[in-house]
Amino acid sequence: MLNGDGLRVVLWLSGCTHNCYKCQNPQTHNPSSGILFDEKAEEELFSELGKEYISGLTLTGGDPLHENNLDEVLNLVNKIRLLLPTKTIWLYSGYKFTDFFDVPIWRASEIKNNIKRKEIISMCDVMVDGKYIDKLRDVSLHWRGSSNQRVIDVKQTLQKGGIVLWAT
Repeated sequence: MLNGDGLRVVLWLSGCTHNCYKCQNPQTHNPSSGILFDEKAEEELFSELGKEYISGLTLTGGDPLHENNLDEVLNLVNKIRLLLPTKTIWLYSGYKFTDFFDVPIWRASEIKNNIKRKEIISMCDVMVDGKYIDKLRDVSLHWRGSSNQRVIDVKQTLQKGGIVLWAT
């Protein structure tokens, strides 16, 4: 319930290069840590997501948009949209939404990964963006740890062309 609206299945991914001071999940920074997300894990995830009382999936970490996670996360969100279209997908990332949608991509080496990141974000309902900043920590905020982070309604933002915050 703390990782998005309603009762949710949460998938923590390993791999993060943001190095946020006092991160709540430092054990997820190493891209080689954690448990392999294999067929059995995917079956369990879909079994839980299929329950009527589950609102959807939250992707967190680490950072789901870490370069080592992109192919698997893209496949997963595509599959959820196909098989469970009424479930919501929340994405937590240290990246900002505008890192991929408001600025041109100048370095050719990043283009492929950034296209995948945009695809992933576009299929999500909500993105909680921005690094955790301990000096801006605020425990009264819904679904985020520091006041610089935004809870973005992705669909509305893409439709309107400007950041639309999720209604809390």
